[in-house]
Amino acid sequence: MTTEMQEITITEDKPLLTGQADSSKQDAELAARILLDQGQEHSVETPHGVLHVTLHGTRNSRRPAILTFHDVGLDSKSCFLPLFKFEEMQEIVKNFTLIHIDAPGQEDGAAVYPAGYQYPTMETIAEMIPAVLQFFNFRTVIGVGVGAGAYILSKFTLANPDSVEGLVLVNIDTNARGWMDWAAQKLSSVTSSLTEQIMLHLFSQEELSSNTDVVQSHRERINKAPHLINIELFWKTYNSRRDLNLDRSSTFKCPVMLVVGDQAPYEDAAVECNSKLDPTTTSFLKMADAGGLPQLTQPAKLTEAFKYFIQGMGYMASSCMTRLSRSRTTSLSSSYSMEGSRSRSRTLSQGSQGGQMPPSPSQTMEVSC
Repeated sequence: MTTEMQEITITEDKPLLTGQADSSKQDAELAARILLDQGQEHSVETPHGVLHVTLHGTRNSRRPAILTFHDVGLDSKSCFLPLFKFEEMQEIVKNFTLIHIDAPGQEDGAAVYPAGYQYPTMETIAEMIPAVLQFFNFRTVIGVGVGAGAYILSKFTLANPDSVEGLVLVNIDTNARGWMDWAAQKLSSVTSSLTEQIMLHLFSQEELSSNTDVVQSHRERINKAPHLINIELFWKTYNSRRDLNLDRSSTFKCPVMLVVGDQAPYEDAAVECNSKLDPTTTSFLKMADAGGLPQLTQPAKLTEAFKYFIQGMGYMASSCMTRLSRSRTTSLSSSYSMEGSRSRSRTLSQGSQGGQMPPSPSQTMEVSC
């Protein structure tokens, strides 16, 4: 019996496309970019409770992370998203990991605290931050705080000076409330709603009178917040803060940039804080037409100043100050110093357009935006 071997040809019904592997890779990269853009949310256990934290970018611990803390009546998204989504901020964002901390119970969707809940003090909240750094394996950070968040980051920095390479404080008030302030707050709590009290804290009288879009959106957001009780607890805690007791012999060991809007509620407090800090490591920016929340109303100016600040710390030396050469409409004056006690080189790039160099110490920097 003869067995014949036949050659059989097998044809694929759905052959692989030549670009399919590349397409899958591109889809994966797109998914990763979307995830990084939206942020990765974490619940971080600390010795004093859980913190809601959102991380943007990769965990590149070779550089400090930019760590933010929001103000009362806001959360990390409403306080910082417009600033860090701003087009010219992307040059900074792509070079640093962002860590946004929400104060206990302040994040969107937070569970409402029960009646009688003992909210942590400002000091206790500051003591929760080291656990966040440990969770993400960052040794140092550049802190960016607004209002109550600026106070909390200040407490954290004073207690952990080696963990903070730089500090940006917007609307900082380092003083405890005096008797007059306490009495005024008590009267306000009787005559005004919680929302209106917080609005007076966040915005200038001019903004409130004009009822700007920013004012309207934040008033509506606070009014409709399902966790308004939590917001009230944070508000009361901030109003019970202690004096930071800063002076030039007992102050921050890192470079500091103070930011306040012209005629903002905490303009005088920021000026007073500036007088207590080391002038060789402190810059003070009083921003015109910025109102109470300059990170929302003037993101271009703040981005520009932030770039200078980071360059002064030895990072992003090749960054170009593009807005300096593009527009000449509005001036922002600030006392700006680039000297400091750190060993890191603070030589700034001469590659800015027009050959402009950041100012020498004790000079006034004019940033045209």
